[in-house]
Amino acid sequence: MTLLYDSQQFTIYVGFFLLTVGIFGNTMNLLVFFKIRTYRTTPCTFYFLVASIDNIVYLTINLTIRILSEGYEIDVTGTSNIWCKIRQFLLVIFSVISIYFSCLAVIDQFLVTSKSAYLRLCSQIRTAHRISIIAIIIGCLPGIPALIFYHVSLIDKTCVSTNAGYAILTLIYLLGIICAIPVSIMIIFGWLTYRNIRQTIVLAELQADRQLVRMTFTQVILVVIGLLPYGIYNFYSLITSNIIKDSDRQLKEYFASTIISMATYLYYVVCRLILYSTV
Repeated sequence: MTLLYDSQQFTIYVGFFLLTVGIFGNTMNLLVFFKIRTYRTTPCTFYFLVASIDNIVYLTINLTIRILSEGYEIDVTGTSNIWCKIRQFLLVIFSVISIYFSCLAVIDQFLVTSKSAYLRLCSQIRTAHRISIIAIIIGCLPGIPALIFYHVSLIDKTCVSTNAGYAILTLIYLLGIICAIPVSIMIIFGWLTYRNIRQTIVLAELQADRQLVRMTFTQVILVVIGLLPYGIYNFYSLITSNIIKDSDRQLKEYFASTIISMATYLYYVVCRLILYSTV
């Protein structure tokens, strides 16, 4: 039972720390973006602005519920099927939308540093507004299955999904949509932007490449460290779901799950702090 207690304490203390730091960092970004008009009219910073708003909502809803349910054993999602489904839907869409907009910001940096006048013209605030709407709509699509398959269990009154197909879909979502695709986009367009800057004497002299490399590298590392282990753990849980486990193994897996789950919030916390320090 020591591991169970340690898991609860870890969730409470680390959870409140990440919640406080995350909301502070994202709020500071919003204040800077709204205060300086230039930031609101630049596609790249507009994408980061939307991502900051998304992060505040994501952390406030999801992390707060996790602290209550796992830290204090207050399961607010088990009160009704509607809230159970909505919470899972919001968890999925807000987690993916933030990453989408970070990718859009990296792509925009490639466009504005390009030697091609046509590509530079593609970086327009009106275009960014339209792309943002499309990105949000696409980001909502992965959350639709959660509305269908999640429900409150009649046995222990918890919000769960017992559909095997949805478990596989979740792995595809975590490893593909959340990890592989965004990391590939960030690396490819980050490298292309870095090349554009090195080929442009003025930008190279301003050392703009250092800030870009730091931001891009940080986002990639946070996705790999924070989100990839969670996908791997879900894969492990899926392939061992039919194995009978003793109480000791269950407690160890629960403790590991707690640490890995909390690590997923690093992307939504640390990434915005890095951004705030560079604007």
